[in-house]
Amino acid sequence: MDIMDILSEAVKNQSSDIFIIAGMPVTYKINEKFVATDTKPLNSEDTQGLVARIYDNITTSSLDKVKKLGDDDFSFALPGLSRFRVNVYKQRGSLAAVIRVIRFDLPKPEAVGIPKTVMDLADRRKGLILVTGTAGSGKSTTLACMIDRINRSRSEHIVTLEDPLEYLHRHDKSIISQREVHTDTESYVKALRASLRQAPDVVLLGEMRDHETISVAMTAAETGHLVFSTLHTVGAANTIDRIIDAFNANQQNQIRIQLAMVLQAVISQQLLPTVDGKLTPAFEVMIVNNAVRTMIRDAKIHQIDSVIHSSSAEGMITLDSYLINLLKAGRISAKTAIAYSSNPELMAKKI
Repeated sequence: MDIMDILSEAVKNQSSDIFIIAGMPVTYKINEKFVATDTKPLNSEDTQGLVARIYDNITTSSLDKVKKLGDDDFSFALPGLSRFRVNVYKQRGSLAAVIRVIRFDLPKPEAVGIPKTVMDLADRRKGLILVTGTAGSGKSTTLACMIDRINRSRSEHIVTLEDPLEYLHRHDKSIISQREVHTDTESYVKALRASLRQAPDVVLLGEMRDHETISVAMTAAETGHLVFSTLHTVGAANTIDRIIDAFNANQQNQIRIQLAMVLQAVISQQLLPTVDGKLTPAFEVMIVNNAVRTMIRDAKIHQIDSVIHSSSAEGMITLDSYLINLLKAGRISAKTAIAYSSNPELMAKKI
């Protein structure tokens, strides 16, 4: 089976991911379920050949890199088909690849289940907005929709720093500069610092990986820019703890003060299976008000969940409340609501 046939079939079947791993057939992930092709299990020569064909489509990396370092991350586009984000890696002495399928067209927020409360946050003009969740939870899609809203509605210079680039944005009312780490710039930190000299209004930082990127991102937000970024955390309180814990103990008090000042919102999301076999996102939304700012400053993070629960009038919602809404709407089953709840025992009692 040729790699072009594999990619075309994946797009046709609306697969989210393609797995090319020795010992199993080429496998697609469709609505969170693995669907193996009817080809024979691949051996190491097969995976080597398929991976080599992937590298034939790019100029930014080479097979030598993955052979030397053990893994490689890049993206590429096939005109008329789709974009693909690829991670190639060694496993048990053979090459393997996981390929994420990314559509050319930007998704419509209502079509992918992103609520108005989340989209309205794109209308903010400054500060730090975080979209959090596990890998594959739809963070990139949410951010792409928010950036697209800004692009269509106001005149800004938007700088995105990603590793690798996923969704491609066309200039509309805004000017968009999209930079890929390792291709257009050396690192997140270097690119983020440079972006502040590029007259940006909005900065999208693909991921806050360490205390250095967190620090520069907060400084950018502090100086009047609107900064979007992601973290691999679940829940607003966990996100704030993760940011503060990235710093040494003697810096944490200052970071609390700075974070309380610049943070605008934390959007935490998960992807859930629906009753009709598809996927829908579930959100927890924390919008930073005076009460939340005080709790961040005073290190009373454990009290934030109660503020979210009692502030629905301000657009906030807990994950469990969102799950209940999806259950009442008939989108998900009771079993799914309990499984994805932050407090399964309490959720079971509510149901």
